[in-house]
Amino acid sequence: MPDLQNVQVGESLSERTFEPSSVSLFLYNAAIWNPHRIHFDEIYTTQVEKHPAIVVDGPLQGDWLSQMATEWIGDNGELVELEYSNRRAAYLGQRLRASGEISAVERDAGLGTLTLQITSEGGYVLSPGTAVVRFTS
Repeated sequence: MPDLQNVQVGESLSERTFEPSSVSLFLYNAAIWNPHRIHFDEIYTTQVEKHPAIVVDGPLQGDWLSQMATEWIGDNGELVELEYSNRRAAYLGQRLRASGEISAVERDAGLGTLTLQITSEGGYVLSPGTAVVRFTS
């Protein structure tokens, strides 16, 4: 876990990879009460909406970004702000990568700012974001 006195701007967070399955997408959408068929109905998604495959939820990618921040800060702090934007669609069958780095440290205020992103296998940034964490220990 990071220590406020030792974190440095430019330091990378541990990367995570995600390979959503049809089951994980179905369960996620059930949990958030999202009935949009592009997240579970392949025929509808490809024939009606004209996507190449089932669409991975944008909010799920935001959840992965928040997990990056909270796992990094651990018991030494808390997530106080998260902002992200879905810029490109992600599809079932893609391996997605979450990464980030420390972009600012305000030692007097006990705050750290993280620059985060979800990228596709091709290296496209799908969901860029930032998080602010407060160090509490």
